[in-house]
Amino acid sequence: MVDQWPSVSVVMPVRNEAANIESAIDAILAQEYPGELDVWVAVGPSTDATAEVIDAIAARDARVHRVDNPAGVTPAALNVAVAASAGEVIVRVDGHSELCENYIAMAVETLRRTGAVNVGGVQNAVGRTRIERSIATVMMSRVGSGGVAYRSQAAAGPVDTVYLGVFDRAAGDAVGWFDERLIRNQDYEFNIRLRDAGGVVWFDPRLSVTYRPRSSVRSFARQYYEYGCWKAAVLRMHRSSLRLRQVIPPVVSSVVTLALAAALVAPAALVLPLAYVLAIGALTPGNISQRWAVMSLAPVMHVSWSAGLVRGILRPVLTVS
Repeated sequence: MVDQWPSVSVVMPVRNEAANIESAIDAILAQEYPGELDVWVAVGPSTDATAEVIDAIAARDARVHRVDNPAGVTPAALNVAVAASAGEVIVRVDGHSELCENYIAMAVETLRRTGAVNVGGVQNAVGRTRIERSIATVMMSRVGSGGVAYRSQAAAGPVDTVYLGVFDRAAGDAVGWFDERLIRNQDYEFNIRLRDAGGVVWFDPRLSVTYRPRSSVRSFARQYYEYGCWKAAVLRMHRSSLRLRQVIPPVVSSVVTLALAAALVAPAALVLPLAYVLAIGALTPGNISQRWAVMSLAPVMHVSWSAGLVRGILRPVLTVS
């Protein structure tokens, strides 16, 4: 156990979350943390009553604070919330995420026990509708995740990155927080700088955060296309961050796309796309419904991410000096 529990500030970037923000904040306040805890919600330009709902919560609980994020993007929201707070430990929580019981206390204990500068756990994708459940299945599969620790059954230990994060404030202050140029992948890039400074990013499988996936195939495809674009930007900033799991999708997607084109004149080329889909099914455990979901949606994930990566390489979304 921790001898003296450090103060904790929870930071939340939100925008147009009037329907969900009260339950999200209530879940944080329900955490049983022995030390001081406060919540800083950075609100981007919204067309609903998000700010008013937060103000109402703050009026009845002095631990909750609203700060404005006029830039409207996630990294700027996180930075403005961190700057306004004073916690010795910074806990990132997103508007649609739900922390497991005792998440903050367990994470702080792990932070202190291991000497890590950032601790995170499992991103547990859980859908409500049929399409959300299918997307959740492919996200949590090894075929979809590429074996990344925070979506797999990895053992506790050092990793490249974690989902969300519980940060030692002094370490974040030392390297600078989130790069506001990065609309996506700002958390991965931040973890690179933490590790380059000698810090350890630690995965703790006891920690679990429920994540709500996109509600349509189109928005799912768009999400991963944007991930690919901004991954290219991070690679331009930190070339050594490339991993094998990130190379495989664009290579496979290119081969499959070329084979589909070739099949217009040589139908035998269809054997490659067919082998790709069958391999996805063979590598996916579970029942027929789960296998079908992954076989149907993993190509969407792979092709969208790969297309975004190629676009980001050929026409960068960010100029890196």
